[in-house]
Amino acid sequence: MASNGFHRPSCAKRLREEAATRGESVHEIALTIQRHCSVSPLRAYRLARGLTLQRVAQGLNELAVHVPGRPHVDGDQLGHWETDRKPRLPAIRLLCQFYNCTAPDLGLCLDPDDMAAVTAPDMVTTPRPEQDKVPRSGGDGFLEQRVDAARRSIDRTLASGTVSTNQLDLIDEQVLWVRQQYLDTPPRLMITRLLDHLAIVEDLAVARQPAAAQVRLSELTAMLATLIADALMKLGHLHRSRTWYATARHAADDSGNTELRARVRAQAAMLPYYYGPLEAAAALAREARIIARGRPTITAAFAAAAEARALAKLGNAEHAQVALRHATVTFEQVRADGASDHDAFGFPERRFRLYESGTLTALGHTRRARQAQEHAMSLYPARTGIDPALLGFEAALCLAHDRDPTAACRLASVTYLRIAPEHRTTIVQERARDVLGALPPAARTTQAPRELTEILALPPGQM
Repeated sequence: MASNGFHRPSCAKRLREEAATRGESVHEIALTIQRHCSVSPLRAYRLARGLTLQRVAQGLNELAVHVPGRPHVDGDQLGHWETDRKPRLPAIRLLCQFYNCTAPDLGLCLDPDDMAAVTAPDMVTTPRPEQDKVPRSGGDGFLEQRVDAARRSIDRTLASGTVSTNQLDLIDEQVLWVRQQYLDTPPRLMITRLLDHLAIVEDLAVARQPAAAQVRLSELTAMLATLIADALMKLGHLHRSRTWYATARHAADDSGNTELRARVRAQAAMLPYYYGPLEAAAALAREARIIARGRPTITAAFAAAAEARALAKLGNAEHAQVALRHATVTFEQVRADGASDHDAFGFPERRFRLYESGTLTALGHTRRARQAQEHAMSLYPARTGIDPALLGFEAALCLAHDRDPTAACRLASVTYLRIAPEHRTTIVQERARDVLGALPPAARTTQAPRELTEILALPPGQM
């Protein structure tokens, strides 16, 4: 239970999923949530549908497009309506239309004249068969018939879902398998597999599903979209990667899963970290950390580590060190309970050390950075992706910072040549060029930097 006396959203989610398995209507689920979680009827209706404040606000604004004098709704305003403020009549009309219920169902008491206005037939944009049989008049009998008709219609809609719990479990297993394969599969091949799985999820999400199923489909969409965005980033398709990260954030927000919302943003911070602007990387990581709300989770550690290395690269040493200390403390608290070491959505110690290395290298703490790099390298399995190469380039950067340009470029050359050709994508080329960029201008014309430049200029098949 939260400190304000209300139950957490996870409680409502559990009640919703349990009720959905029993075939209960949204109205019945809302009543259960209202009683059990001590929330307002308006909030209970939203939680019964598994929707976020932003998603409901978006839906209300879409409904109001053609309504004269339409109210504009945002998530904060809707939150106030659910707690301590009463919306005006036009907004109540929209709420009733959106939730397909009456004002009293939402806990909104109105005068008789206003009640008739709210339940007027012309507010129902898509009449249903039962509604066509309802008398076109006011009165309590009219309202009761409308309520019953709406409930029956919602029950039919919920029953029309085309995905079973077992089917979703199988898709979950397939997506987990893809997350595991992602770590060492070349990005171009991986995108094909991810798109195949996403097509299956999208086909199911297009049809109206029960709330619990819709949430799981949004979560799966967010995971797959995040991995597609990451693969596109590795290949250097920056615009496409950016748009896919935006889609992933949208899907994560739609799911209402706090951990996933934070995770997607921390992951998205990698694109501006490697390609700029660095301010965007720091902002995304900070947003992820705020969404995590200071809870000791593996995602909170990931977000703080991502923020630390972005701030370090920006030259903000003080705040970078604070973020790194926070990431270290959080990681030590949760490492035993973290996700699998072989999962693209995990954050195992070797990955944490990679981020620690990036922070320390940017801060110029080369001795500590080398310790982090050596520790991380000892934790990587024989078959893996490009992360060990990224650590090799970090080590080369440390040598460049220590004014040993020849050793820095030779290490970068060896690291690059060891990468399998199918993994020699744009991101590793850019990291190797970062080593050249860290050298003093006079040192870039010596033999080792020239050799590294020539290696990077050749197609993979000619190396």
